[in-house]
Order: sequence, then structure tokens, then C-alpha cells
Amino acid sequence: MADDPLGGQAALVTGASSGIGEATAHALARDGARVALAARREKALNDVAKKIESEWGAETLVVPTNVRDEDSVTEMVETTVSEFGGLDCLVNNAGLARGESVEKMGTGQYRTMMETNVDGVFFATREAIPHLRESEGHLIFVGSFAGQYPRPFNPIYAASKWWVRGFAHSVEGNVGPDGVAVTVVNPSEVRTEFGSAYGESFHERFEEGEVTEPEEVADAIAFAATRDGSTVSELDIYRRDKFGGF
Repeated sequence: MADDPLGGQAALVTGASSGIGEATAHALARDGARVALAARREKALNDVAKKIESEWGAETLVVPTNVRDEDSVTEMVETTVSEFGGLDCLVNNAGLARGESVEKMGTGQYRTMMETNVDGVFFATREAIPHLRESEGHLIFVGSFAGQYPRPFNPIYAASKWWVRGFAHSVEGNVGPDGVAVTVVNPSEVRTEFGSAYGESFHERFEEGEVTEPEEVADAIAFAATRDGSTVSELDIYRRDKFGGF
């Protein structure tokens, strides 16, 4: 494979200010893509953009976005397409997690999670599809093991990820004939700050090497994005002893 299999392509990553999103932006830039970085924290996005430009010499675009807001998502895609002249890859990565049981989760907390994990994915996908159809590009969803197996300790989060997975595969059937590749990447535990707003993060809970690193998920996303003419429908990523207790 060429050193820059994504040379000149335009990629957009949501939730790009940290964790899997930040690592994915680096991986896509490494492979030659121009990368638009979307998240709410503009300063963090600018820091990520500077690192990417310094390390990979890649063109970046910072697009502050709240994926819960329909107009903000529309502007995110329109700005990316305007600045880059098109769109070749969308990575739907932005998401929230809470661990409450159903009876303990407040309505506001529920709505915030669903608006982020479900509505935000829908808004971004809807806006991106016409451009991806034109470029015969890639639509990539960051799912979760929670979207495949029952998750007693965070059922609402799990349900949102089941939705993402079902939505992605149904969209695949809808736009695949138009040349758009659709991929779902399902990590289990990833050592990031994910969940820190509501308690102990995975970065705090696990030592290096105990669980998947964000760069490993990013490499899987980049692998899917570099397929030319084929689709990687689904990738599961987890530590080798994940099922050792069963």
C-alpha cells in the first residue's frame, strides 16, 4: 500500500478533541488525508490540529460543533465541504456514556445522551450522504461492544449503541449501491477519558496494556477508510482475554 493511501482526501471526525477521535484524526492524517476536526471544545481542537500539522504536515480544519444541534451539524458539514472542496470520509465518533440504571437516570440525562449518541449521528449522516455519494466515500460509525451484548450497568447507553449499529447497517443497504462504503467499529474498553464527566474514566481505571488503546481503534478506522472499492462492514476490537472468564 502507498505511504499515503488517503492522499488528498477530505475526512471529517466528530468528537475529535480527545480519545478515539483525536487518535483517528492523527491516523487519517498519517495516511494522507486532510482532516476536519469537530467537537465542542474549540481550544482542544486547535491543540489537536497543531499537533497533526506538526507531526504529519497535513492540512486541518477546526470546526467547533455541538452534534446535538441540527444547525450546528449542518454548518459543520457545509464548512468542511466548502473548505476542502468535498467530503470523502465521515467518522461518527462523538458520544456520551452514563452508568445509571433506568430508574435512577433523570429525564434530562437521558435526553442529553440520546441527543448526542443518536440524534447527532443521524444529523451528521444525513448531511454527509450526498457528498459521500458524489465521492463514493466512506461512512464510519464508532459503535461499541455495548451495542452487541446486554449491558446491565448502563442500559440506556447500550441501547443508543444498538441503535447506531442497526442504523449503520441499514444505511449500508441504502447507500451501498451508490458506491458509499459503510463501516461499524466496535471497541470494548478503551483507555481514554471517556466517562470522566460522570465518574472514574477508563484512563484512570486501567493501566497501559490492560485494555485497548485509542490508537488501535484509530488504526481500525483508518484501515476501513483506505479500502478502495470494497466495504469493511464491521470490526470488533477487544483485549485478547476479553472472554477468558466465560
